[in-house]
Amino acid sequence: MKGRSLRLRLIAGGVVAILLALVLAGSGLVLLFERHVTRAIAGDLEVQLKQILADVDLDPQGDLVLASPPADPRFEDPLSGLYWQISDDRGQSLRSRSLWDTAMRLPEDQPVTSEIHQHKISGPGNTRLLAVERVALLTAGDRRVIVRLSVATDLTRVSAAASAFAKDLIVALALLASVLVIATSIQIVLGLRPLDALRRGVVEIRSGRSRHLSLIVPAEVRPLVEEVNALVDSQESEIERSRSRAADLAHGLKTPLAALAADASRLRERGEQAIAQDIEAVGDAMSRRVDRELARARVRGRWRHATPSSTELASLVRSLIATLARTPDGARVTFESKIADGVHVPFDRIDLAEVLGNLLENAARHAKRRVRISAPTSAGGLSIVIEDDGSGIDTALLPYALERGARLDERGKGAGLGFAIVQDVLDAYGWRLHLEASDQGGLKATLSPSP
Repeated sequence: MKGRSLRLRLIAGGVVAILLALVLAGSGLVLLFERHVTRAIAGDLEVQLKQILADVDLDPQGDLVLASPPADPRFEDPLSGLYWQISDDRGQSLRSRSLWDTAMRLPEDQPVTSEIHQHKISGPGNTRLLAVERVALLTAGDRRVIVRLSVATDLTRVSAAASAFAKDLIVALALLASVLVIATSIQIVLGLRPLDALRRGVVEIRSGRSRHLSLIVPAEVRPLVEEVNALVDSQESEIERSRSRAADLAHGLKTPLAALAADASRLRERGEQAIAQDIEAVGDAMSRRVDRELARARVRGRWRHATPSSTELASLVRSLIATLARTPDGARVTFESKIADGVHVPFDRIDLAEVLGNLLENAARHAKRRVRISAPTSAGGLSIVIEDDGSGIDTALLPYALERGARLDERGKGAGLGFAIVQDVLDAYGWRLHLEASDQGGLKATLSPSP
């Protein structure tokens, strides 16, 4: 899941972009620094070149002479890294003591008189030198001599300065990268917050606590919100039409089922007991199926638009017991209610009556003498328990009792579709039904919130 996170993708992309930009910027700054230092050193060399030019001359014999050597002591220190050299067109040359027994090999160049050129050349010990040179025209009597003057310095200083600058720059850029990454992460989190709000809004819709997404969103997200709301409205309309069709179909089957029951009654009066019993069994199965679909349609529609509701449990149980006591199965058993007044459960009263009515009816049908209902409280919250002292359900069949579409009456004596209807209603409220053997000998049905 993390690999598909939009937030992580954006942060990773931002980090990569920041690092790439800072690497390029750092490289560019180091290059600019090196060029600036080189330019500054070249300026110093030009000053020294002018000083040497001011002191160079020709003696009466036409030989090169330097009236006074440059003041910088490095010119006198062998291989110090600072050098000067003078040569003329007749092959004569003068060199600084720092060159010792070597000469600077200047490239073939023909600078215009008084024009200064710069070169990067090899120096003593294969060092890299920055050299500046110019050509001057000297006269001795009627003779004119072309003189080439050059001053050079070792570029090791430039490389060392650039390396020191790069080290300091790396620390500064690392701090800047950290700040930018944190700022980018905060920006992305804030930018994606409307999507998280959309997720919570969808959860609210799915849970039935809201019907639409809030329109108080950034302008960029508003078209998506409007489309989702339109989709929700469309689905609601379609669900409402489907519920209406299911209800119409179920109610339309009520009349034929009543006629079928009347026909079965007439056949029984004529002595056709077997046929009448078969028709009644089929009619009863169809009637239960219709009741189930009506319950599902009603619960889904109410749950989708419902506001939080609760029902007082004890009064509802008393009402259901009073109704069941008037039925043949309810009249032969004793109902024991262990529920205190004031206990509420988060159900609509009609839906809870559907659930408890099915379970109490089933318990009364299979009980021998007693049906007990209670509402114990545990660490998981309030639960509702209905027990009977009947024969119960075979332990081997309990795992199949709540299967979708399962009918225990097809396996033998069972509960028909009552459990399926109960489970449909409970699913809509986030509750579950658990069946097990009762201490009284029959079946124990426990209703509790889903974990």
